[in-house]
Amino acid sequence: MPDPKGFMQHGRALPPRRPVPVRIMDWREVYEGASDELITNQTSRCMDCGIPFCHNGCPLGNRIPEFNDLARTGRWDSALAQLHATNNFPEFTGRLCPAPCEAACVLGIADEAVTIKQVEVEIIDRAGQKGFAPQPVAGPTGTSVAVVGSGPAGLAAAQQLARAGHTVAVFERDAKPGGLLRYGIPDFKLDKGVLDARLRQLEAEGVEFRCNVNVGIDISAAQLRAEFDAVLLTVGALEGRETDQPGRELAGVHQAMEHLVAANETVDGVQDAPKIDARDKHVVIIGGGDTAADCLGVAHRQGAASVRQLDLYPQPPQERDAQRDPWPVWPMLLRNYPAHEEGGERNFATAAAEFVGEDGVVTHMRISEVTVDKSNGKREINQVPGTEQVVPADLVLLAIGFSGTEEQPLLGQFGIERNRWGALDCDDDWQAAEGVFVAGDAHRGASLIVWAIAEGRAVASAIDSYLGGNRNLPAPVTAHQQPLTV
Repeated sequence: MPDPKGFMQHGRALPPRRPVPVRIMDWREVYEGASDELITNQTSRCMDCGIPFCHNGCPLGNRIPEFNDLARTGRWDSALAQLHATNNFPEFTGRLCPAPCEAACVLGIADEAVTIKQVEVEIIDRAGQKGFAPQPVAGPTGTSVAVVGSGPAGLAAAQQLARAGHTVAVFERDAKPGGLLRYGIPDFKLDKGVLDARLRQLEAEGVEFRCNVNVGIDISAAQLRAEFDAVLLTVGALEGRETDQPGRELAGVHQAMEHLVAANETVDGVQDAPKIDARDKHVVIIGGGDTAADCLGVAHRQGAASVRQLDLYPQPPQERDAQRDPWPVWPMLLRNYPAHEEGGERNFATAAAEFVGEDGVVTHMRISEVTVDKSNGKREINQVPGTEQVVPADLVLLAIGFSGTEEQPLLGQFGIERNRWGALDCDDDWQAAEGVFVAGDAHRGASLIVWAIAEGRAVASAIDSYLGGNRNLPAPVTAHQQPLTV
């Protein structure tokens, strides 16, 4: 049983972040490890509620009160077993998930939520120090599956199917597997050694990775269907949303992912210098979410002369308002990322009016304060008169969201079309076409990593059934399930 007074004796606390002047000089992860005392105190705050709403807040259904108490009492191996029972990759979610489980934490009604995400990453990191041993694999089924895309959804499905005895090959168009985890997420959020450790486990369990293969170009859909009994498309949703502001065509205005991928490839040694470099430039980042914060951190580390971030919406409150955000609704709070304490200027309720340049290259921007009106069901953005200003901008990064999966030859070859949201539809059995399955961001649009892993696990169950495996693999979500409000 948990400590019945733990939540009264200890406040919420997280391990320290590395000092800003030190960490912006390298690409190592921002957070330092937590001490055993800190984790013991924090896990003791978990109340083992009669109805643990954190379970419902997590699409994976993680056994949160269970692993909290096991970590509290130092039973790390048992805590790891509870984590892996529902989540193939706790080391990814513990670092990258925005923790809807914490928004659903019952302690959050009147106090600050349990540090669930931090506990998760501490459990898995202690295990990772020993390496991830390959798990038992069932006898071969004689059937094979091609997984196209090696992001979290594809990797989760591949691991589940391989353990069920199917022959699995993962196709990746990049030089190394990992998808967005490899070249989209900066190293200061996810050290790539963490990713590589898990990939070694998948290979030991029989998963084959075929990199530098662009399905639809290097190998046709027909060839893939001839070689494999089923195909899973987990190709992500990386088509960046565009803007129609004047001057968009100027050199120096880029999609955010172009900047992040170039930076990650340089850190990884794929290229000697980034194709898009913020060094000594006045950088303007348009957008207020995770991707914008990633660009902010990268720009600092590349040595930008200045960094300005434009957020379309007004500054959210610092504290939860019970009238506006009745528990357990996801709180509308100001989300400060570690990158925000590293420098730069953050402008709320501000938007770009025009990109200005000389000789075809962006040099400045006109920006102004705005109001956003959604009362008619559509978003209307109106400039506030008298607030326009001109700011320097040598490099502009568009981090305004994603419009779905990229249009690519493989879709037409499989006879699949994107829907009006840019995603790939499927039936209740996760099939977009006979024997062709979809999951992850390609299916539901850009979303949380926990949803990608949950869909990867669920589609693996559907593929196993389709192939006659009948292994009763776990399926934490359905093909048309929507997120809860937390």
